[in-house]
Amino acid sequence: MSIPIRLAALDMAGTTVADEGAVEEAFQAALDAVGLVAGDLMDDPAAYIRRTMGQSKITVFTELLGGDRHRAEQANTAFEAAFDQAVDRGEVVALPGSEDVFAALRAAGVRICLTTGFSPTTRDRIIAALGWGGLVDLALSPADAGRGRPWPDMILTAVLRLRIDDVAEVAVVGDTTSDLIAGSRSGASIVAGVLTGAHSADELAEAPHTHLLGSIIELPGLILG
Repeated sequence: MSIPIRLAALDMAGTTVADEGAVEEAFQAALDAVGLVAGDLMDDPAAYIRRTMGQSKITVFTELLGGDRHRAEQANTAFEAAFDQAVDRGEVVALPGSEDVFAALRAAGVRICLTTGFSPTTRDRIIAALGWGGLVDLALSPADAGRGRPWPDMILTAVLRLRIDDVAEVAVVGDTTSDLIAGSRSGASIVAGVLTGAHSADELAEAPHTHLLGSIIELPGLILG
């Protein structure tokens, strides 16, 4: 007999939320803030942004800037300011079906935790703009848990805060390989990639996973049968 799912840990950007290119624009603003052009740091900026989607933004900038924490914080502040402006302009929207998925899962007794690489301030700004405050049980950023993806800290923090008895009662869903690695490391029974975000089916297939879904819309059928 399979263990029922009691917690769905769902990524935000690319999984439940679309940003209309705002992440790429904010990344450029971050580079501008520390006086760099993309070509100074990487051959293919778009590929780098795509590869690091889902990870903690401050961690990404620290790695990119060779461990210079001060400059990384400058870049991160500029990134968040630019992205927050995009949220305020209405450029960050719910992916189709996300709210219906929240409702269906919660009606069946499944708790919902949103996870993201954004800071708590940016995360809460997105949730407020979308009117999702009453639709989910918890929302976590790396700052709330210790480390961001690909480590499992946010998922395990959700298990503790929502009093889930067993990590096997968790489903993790995301659009990046970092999401899938984190989900697998957490011990979740379902680790599903979705094809609505940064990484392709081929890229997701290379990471540990249990399922690949076209979009978040398919999740209730998978969990609830």
